[in-house]
Amino acid sequence: MTALVEAVGLTKHYAVRHGWRRHGALRAVDGIDLTVPEGAAVGLVGESGCGKSTVARLLLRLVEPTAGTVRFAGRDITGLDELGLRPLRREMQLIFQNPHAALNPRRTLFASIAEPLVIQAGLGGAALRARVEHLMDDVGLPAQFLWRYPHELSGGQKQRVCIARALALEPRLVILDEPTSALDVSVQAQILAFLAELRARRGLTYLLISHNLAVVRQVCDEVAVMYLGRIVEHGPVAEVFAAPRHPYTRALLAAVLPPRAGALPTVALAGDPPSALELSRGCRFAPRCPLAEPVCRPTDPALDPVSHDHRVACLLARRAPASPSTA
Repeated sequence: MTALVEAVGLTKHYAVRHGWRRHGALRAVDGIDLTVPEGAAVGLVGESGCGKSTVARLLLRLVEPTAGTVRFAGRDITGLDELGLRPLRREMQLIFQNPHAALNPRRTLFASIAEPLVIQAGLGGAALRARVEHLMDDVGLPAQFLWRYPHELSGGQKQRVCIARALALEPRLVILDEPTSALDVSVQAQILAFLAELRARRGLTYLLISHNLAVVRQVCDEVAVMYLGRIVEHGPVAEVFAAPRHPYTRALLAAVLPPRAGALPTVALAGDPPSALELSRGCRFAPRCPLAEPVCRPTDPALDPVSHDHRVACLLARRAPASPSTA
């Protein structure tokens, strides 16, 4: 498949200062390569603080990268200024994690959904109203909700409004940053099913950011696993879930999914993730990895193929046979 979005060596470091002196850098994203094929749904998973949301903002050019490049539909957009980026904003949209905070409480739903259409498409009057009503119908909300305020809606209804606003300009790429984590479990299932149906109907490309692999398994075709600013495993969802190669991926699967008969013992992680300010050389997961050997620590593994389309950044996994899922 053709790549719609491609990041190469994408890096974001934040300078840490004490007064006027610089004391190192926080390596939020540290040289990742990521490709999102057009029409596919790719999941980006990992613990809180691993850099997932920063990756989303880098791909959308909402924050400036320290190094690396971002290509959209074959075009390098890394060096574009705000004027050059403005036409691309129509094609790339973000659905935020918290629908309660994403909507202005002082604006009606009509005003929230209409805003991008006014700014980018110059719509007004009857044409604007008809377009907003069509979007509301598309996400399963009645037209009489147009003049309501966010506090008059449930969490699931608010998220549908956020989806309608993101779809207003008919984007090619939609980045979903934990789109169901602030919702009740029953509502989560409805929103996920709706997002899958919407992608099939409109031919959208998704990058789904989540810490929940069960959600990724339901929605995505591929999954990339992040740990402390780097991708440690990337491959088709079915293959990664059936035979996770990186110990961190195995630990995530064991924490989220129920155990299966014949599965390997659960991978137990020791300690907490190290600070992104004090990262040593070598595999960043080695201090917590129950399988780590001395060879892991001085070496900085990159993603290498272990099977067709399945890549892993683990020296031990590359030389060992594929292990069955721990979940």
